[in-house]
Amino acid sequence: MAHFITFEGIEGSGKTTQIALAAGFLRRLGYSVVITREPGGCPIADSIREILLHPDNNALVPRAELLLYAAARAQHVDQVIRPALQDGHLVLCDRYTDATLAYQGYGRGLDLNLIEQLNALACGDCRPDLTLVLDLPHDVGIARALQRNEIHDQVDEGRFEQEALDFHRRVRNGYLELALKEPRRMQVIPAVGNAQQVAERLSNCLEDFLGRD
Repeated sequence: MAHFITFEGIEGSGKTTQIALAAGFLRRLGYSVVITREPGGCPIADSIREILLHPDNNALVPRAELLLYAAARAQHVDQVIRPALQDGHLVLCDRYTDATLAYQGYGRGLDLNLIEQLNALACGDCRPDLTLVLDLPHDVGIARALQRNEIHDQVDEGRFEQEALDFHRRVRNGYLELALKEPRRMQVIPAVGNAQQVAERLSNCLEDFLGRD
């Protein structure tokens, strides 16, 4: 059965590592899995990603940032996510609509209702069945992210790492507030500890969710 599962969290929370581990776990259970990400996931959205994440674009105003995310998402949903779900795959996505609420809403201070409307325009009824929020202190996360970017030479995607710690604190608090509003869909997973410990927590949550079918 097709399911749409999103992975959320602040910078450095380990989403990329954990989504790969989760995909391996689910494939071993016999599921057909598609991994994708936002912003990006298809050529047009990947081009928008370059604008959004490159540190040279620090003059990008919050409203333009929000609209670019919506544009990338609209393309991504129609070209990748919806077709994969229609074909019966289990889709794992690194960030989705909750990221826009957390970053552009709680982080940037843009109107949450406006963001909800743009999210609805961009993705229609393509909403996650389960959202896993990897949570850890914001200062730990940004330190991890900066180290990752240096090790893997990802400085061309480091625009958000340039933000002040208070911005990342607001984003983290935003995720936790969103999870309180939708406790059935959004599950907060502690991201402290090593990758395998976090992966075990995620696997338990995924097994519980898939066992409801």
